[in-house]
Amino acid sequence: MEDNKIKADLVISNCRELLTCKKEAEDLIGKMEHGWIAIEGEKIVAVGTKKEIESIVDYDEDCVIDGSEKIVLPGFVDCHTHLVFGGSRVKEYAVRMTINDLETLKKMGIKTGIMATVDITRDMTEQVLFHDAQERLKHMMSAGTTTVESKSGYGLTTSSEIKMLKINQKLNDSLPIDIVSTFLGAHGWPEDIRKDKYIHMLLWEMIPWVAELGLAQFCDVWCDDGHYTAKESRKILQVAREAGLEPKIHTDAYSYIGGSDLASEMRMVSADHLNYTPRSVMAKLAKSKVPGVLLPGTDFAVKHAKPFNPRPMMEEGMILGLGTNCCPGCFSVSMQFTMMLACRQHGMSTAEALRAATLGGAMALNLQEDRGSLEIGKLADIQLWNASTYEDVIYKFGVNLVDKVIKRGKIVIDHNIEESFIPLENEGV
Repeated sequence: MEDNKIKADLVISNCRELLTCKKEAEDLIGKMEHGWIAIEGEKIVAVGTKKEIESIVDYDEDCVIDGSEKIVLPGFVDCHTHLVFGGSRVKEYAVRMTINDLETLKKMGIKTGIMATVDITRDMTEQVLFHDAQERLKHMMSAGTTTVESKSGYGLTTSSEIKMLKINQKLNDSLPIDIVSTFLGAHGWPEDIRKDKYIHMLLWEMIPWVAELGLAQFCDVWCDDGHYTAKESRKILQVAREAGLEPKIHTDAYSYIGGSDLASEMRMVSADHLNYTPRSVMAKLAKSKVPGVLLPGTDFAVKHAKPFNPRPMMEEGMILGLGTNCCPGCFSVSMQFTMMLACRQHGMSTAEALRAATLGGAMALNLQEDRGSLEIGKLADIQLWNASTYEDVIYKFGVNLVDKVIKRGKIVIDHNIEESFIPLENEGV
């Protein structure tokens, strides 16, 4: 090895399309043909042409992956999920294809909504919740996701919320994927407790415990008609921020009551849903650099009366991320499917959706300094697709394009071998 060259552990050569998704890319995805990328340890050390790579990198031929038939791009950053939950709401979902009257469902003995999941989740053991969430994570990884945000919110008691957040930690330790944990105790409130009393519990019991135990990076609130008001949300999120949990918000999903204004004023980590957000507030979110997280799967699953419109958001200069919103009411584990919906149902271009699913998702989690794009110094979180062009991701319905997934410089998914999931040694609770 030449003394002045970097010794690479892994090189991807001659990529059919190398999509860097770097921030300054005029085409949004930084598309390069026949690009090369070199990895040392967990980090990317070089990106460029063969000549550029070989001028600064030394490597052995047996550490080279041939990218000549591959699309190479950053791992997906899924910035909004409710990954840990108990049971299934499949009966509710299936029946509501033809019957959407809640009283009729009640007479049929079908429990609906968040509280149906809360009841199941509280009763489930940590081991079962962990196992079920782990299976969902494996599917996410297999489809190209390398970082996942996971919210609590189906416990609504101190002990149950902490149980969910501890499962997040164990999932992070058990699989080669990064879990970003969010406390969503304000997802609703228990049916047997007054709202004001529950808010008091959130402020002076739940948030302090979550913060002291170091179980979450963020705190989220659902601000919408029938949920938490903007005033209540501000109070909860200010206390959370003082405790060290940065604020995120579910808002404008079914009404506009000021939650997105609050996101701008508090310069939150993200504002999510945004179906009813006025254009004037989109401009404020853009100015305050608060990313908007869009959830095409949700609008599809609930057949939303007012699907979000990303075009004015982009015209105002907003940062956008995409999330699967994997949850009992939107059971999706594929960011590829989310991109298909974002393009066909909401009018995003493939490049716009791809950027939102990678760098945009990282920005919605304050992680853009080390992931979301393929750049020197960033984590080697990379996926390789079997495709002729990156646009195949929205064209080939129901096809998982992923060939390999690299997480922190290690191949963790390889669909060319019989055991396509490559686990860590510690895969149990």
